[in-house]
Amino acid sequence: MIDVSTLDLPEFDPTDVTLHGERFHEVMAELAATSWIARAPLGYLTLDRAAGEFFLRSKSATFPGQLIAELSGVTDGPLREEIDHNILHLDGERHRRLRNLLNPFFTPRASDRWRPVMRELIENIYAGIAGAGRCDFVAAVAKPYPSQTIAAVMGAPLDDAPRLHEWSHWMQSQFDGVALLEHRGRIEEAVHDFYEWCDALIARRRSDPADDLISVLIAAEADGDRLDDGELRNLVLDVLAGGVDTTHAQLAHAARLFAGHPEQWALLAERPELAPRAVEEVLRHEPVTPITARVLTADVTYRDCSFPAGTLILVGSFTGNRDGAGDPAFDITTDRGNARLMTFGAGLHFCVGANLARAELEEALTFLAPRMPGLRLDGEPSFGTIAGIYGLDALPIAWDA
Repeated sequence: MIDVSTLDLPEFDPTDVTLHGERFHEVMAELAATSWIARAPLGYLTLDRAAGEFFLRSKSATFPGQLIAELSGVTDGPLREEIDHNILHLDGERHRRLRNLLNPFFTPRASDRWRPVMRELIENIYAGIAGAGRCDFVAAVAKPYPSQTIAAVMGAPLDDAPRLHEWSHWMQSQFDGVALLEHRGRIEEAVHDFYEWCDALIARRRSDPADDLISVLIAAEADGDRLDDGELRNLVLDVLAGGVDTTHAQLAHAARLFAGHPEQWALLAERPELAPRAVEEVLRHEPVTPITARVLTADVTYRDCSFPAGTLILVGSFTGNRDGAGDPAFDITTDRGNARLMTFGAGLHFCVGANLARAELEEALTFLAPRMPGLRLDGEPSFGTIAGIYGLDALPIAWDA
């Protein structure tokens, strides 16, 4: 058995702000061609699917949310409450209980029933830009669409969608240690404001239930178990934080990828039945969570390497998605076989909203492809960083209006 700290490993710095776009692809491909694991400043980065899934599924690994909070001095207040109740940070029986109550709302069938709403929303958004022939896709489409969808799913007024997007953005920033240190006050404010808004919506739904997420969770029961108000509002927060910024970023990357592959965009317009495969290819090619983290709670041995308790493991979904997928080129006609995606994670904490996100992306791409012929870049994309959610700050595009 070899102590992992003694290995001669390639180096990887996740804080490098130049890691985006093609340079990010090149750096990660070079690392993956060299080793199955790389050394990072505070731990190690897995570079293939098997290693990534091993640590994501390990019962001796947990999401380091509380650790990040403690290192950042977040010991009380609404943000600490949210961190301690976030389903991503929970393991064992407490996590199982909450997932059992939440899962029925996000099955493929339950998610599909929101497709007519999604179609109406994307149609209304497109109507505002249809005649222009150009826009910043991030501001015009990618931001409003997921937040309006989540507002509908929650049973909130569509007018609240911009606030939901803003809150989601700041609450997601807690997973970026640098952002948490620099913008803690703004993140705290977002959690506080969301709690007030959500408590009022819960109160309304208790007296006037409807066919939405909050009403369903109020009535949800598993083995005689029900949610209290604190658990309810934190589950709703988890859905918001996990379902707006992520889908917004993934849709923006989808538009960027198709703008760079016009023949694929034209094919999707001609063959809308390819939408599910197109979404899988977008999720595979540019996952918006290219790196996630786990901290080991016990000593672990993997591939004859020993990893001591307390080791930080960064899981590379970008390279994991390419492992075993054949030709890495972006191609919505390619059958990737059994090559599993790591974009939504794996194991206990596999993304509960994956089916809803896929439905949103499918509906948006199916609608837009025939209505934006000749899709192309109209300037340089402005990339975010790979820390936290890897998105785009701006994406100027044009099409043949």
